[in-house]
Parts: sequence; structure tokens; C-alpha cells
Amino acid sequence: MHSHARPKVIVTRRLPQAVETRMAELFDVELNFTDTPFDREALADAVARADVFVPTVTDHIDAGVLAAAGPQLKLIANFGTGTDHLDLAAARARNIVVTNTPGVLTDDTADMVMALILFVPRRLAEGEKLIRDGSWGGWGPTGMLGHRITGKRLGIVGMGRIGQAVAARARSFGLSVHYHNRERLPAAVEGAVEATWWPTLAAMLARVDIVSINCPHTPETHHLIDAAALGVMQPHTYLINAARGEIVDEAALAAALSGGTIAGAGLDVFEHEPVVHPALLGLPNVVLLPHMGSATFEGRQAMGDKVIANIQVWKDGHRPPDQVLEGWV
Repeated sequence: MHSHARPKVIVTRRLPQAVETRMAELFDVELNFTDTPFDREALADAVARADVFVPTVTDHIDAGVLAAAGPQLKLIANFGTGTDHLDLAAARARNIVVTNTPGVLTDDTADMVMALILFVPRRLAEGEKLIRDGSWGGWGPTGMLGHRITGKRLGIVGMGRIGQAVAARARSFGLSVHYHNRERLPAAVEGAVEATWWPTLAAMLARVDIVSINCPHTPETHHLIDAAALGVMQPHTYLINAARGEIVDEAALAAALSGGTIAGAGLDVFEHEPVVHPALLGLPNVVLLPHMGSATFEGRQAMGDKVIANIQVWKDGHRPPDQVLEGWV
């Protein structure tokens, strides 16, 4: 790409206004003013015409969609951190660079995890509903009893940026931190949050009071939390998921929650978004949120800034700062 040319950039969803305006100044951009999600046909049409394609984490870009890509498509600048919706191998085969927006959502997502860790054991959603239903009869010594989180054990599944940010917050609330990761963290990182590493997931799940899922969704982590994993948890355990819905077998979770296998759950993500497993909807011991873990004005603006920076650096002939390097050398 010659640096003086304005690349054709196609964006699949509404982005913050300041981000869209800056894109219009820098690039030949096609924005989606209706915010209607692209269907497969629209995705295929976009990759056929764009030099740079800017999808979001809900756009499924598989090998079939990429088969429609024109030879001029050289960059997919994803608005979001996760790349499980993109066929990276198919992109690589076509020599299309893929970038994402890591780091900027760490604090927002960790805050949401912490909110759910507080919300679920203390039954805040149930209490709020009691007031709105007009069925609260006033304070009583045994009314709306929940569980204290201070002194409990938190098991973090996936101790990357977000997992570590959750750990730091959890420590300040008096939780002890346990984690399961493919690789053990350096002693200095462990020491900062006094974290205990478990080489096997099942061993950790059996010993903690709250489980937070903070790993990416990959073929290896698909349904990582299934009936067997839920079965080794203690009956008083709470499960928190603000990562990806597909990591949890939702049907198994619904059964575990209704059958008392575990005590409760806080979910910000679902296996088949925006559809939620119907069995979860009727349960009082689960808090359901509409994938809003990263939904802050500041976070979305920062994501947009990263997308623009990645396009600009690529346009200038350099390797973008957030290139997804799986399989690239």
C-alpha cells in the first residue's frame, strides 16, 4: 500500500462517533449507520471490496467468507480482543494480516468480574427484584442471607492480563488467589498477588469457593467447564464467566445450578448469543448480563484508537503493533 493512497475501509457496526469521524478523515471509509449486523452475504461483499476490513467479535468470518475476499484485502483490523470468530489459518493462507485490540479492555473486564463476584454470593439481583416486585416486608435477622467473600478462595482459569487484573482486585477484597494456566507464571507475578498455581484444572476446581473464567475461547477451551468439571466443584461454589460463553457447556451449567451441584453463577457471556439457554432464565441463583464487561465509553474509544493505529501503521508499510501472530513468523 502506498502511504499517500487512502485505503478502502469497511466497518461492520457503529463505532463511537469520534472513532468513525477520525476514520473518515484518514481513510476512504464505509460506515454502518444503521448498526444492523452484517449477514454472510454482506460480509462476503465487504471482503470482496475492502482493502481493510474492520469486523467486531460477533462477525463470524470463516474460510467460506474469506473465499470471497478480493486480492486487494490485506488487513483485517478487528474491533475487539478475541479472535475466535476469525479463521486465522484461512486469513494467513491468503496473506491477510489480522490485528486486534488487546490491553485496553483489561480493567473494564476485570471490574465486571469483580462486580459479579460481589453480586452473586450476596444475592444482589434477588434483593433488587424483591424491592421492585413490592414483596419486601422489611429488614429481618434472617432475611436475604448471602455469603461473605472475604477469606474465600478464588480460582482463576486463565491468568493472562485480565486474570491478573482480577487477582489484584480480589486480593484487596480479602480473597486468596488460586489459578490454573497452561504455563506457571513467574515467581514475581505470583508473589504480587500471593497466587497459588494448580497444574490441573480439576484439582483447583475442587478446592476453591469462586471460579472465574478468564481464558480465551479456543478449540482446547471449548466446553472446558462441562458436567464433569462442574461435578468436581463444591456445592457452595460460584461460577463467574465474563470471557466467552462457549467455554461453558450451558446446558450442563443450568442442570448444575438447578440440581444444587454448585451454588450460583454470574454470566456476562453466553454460548449462543444473544440467545440464552431457557433453563437459565428461570433460575434465581444466576445473574445474567448482556455481554457488557467491556462496555465503557473509555474502553470503546481506546479500542477504536487501536484499530486506527493498526490501519495507519500498516498503510505506512510497517508491521501493525497489534498483529495477531499465531502462525506468523
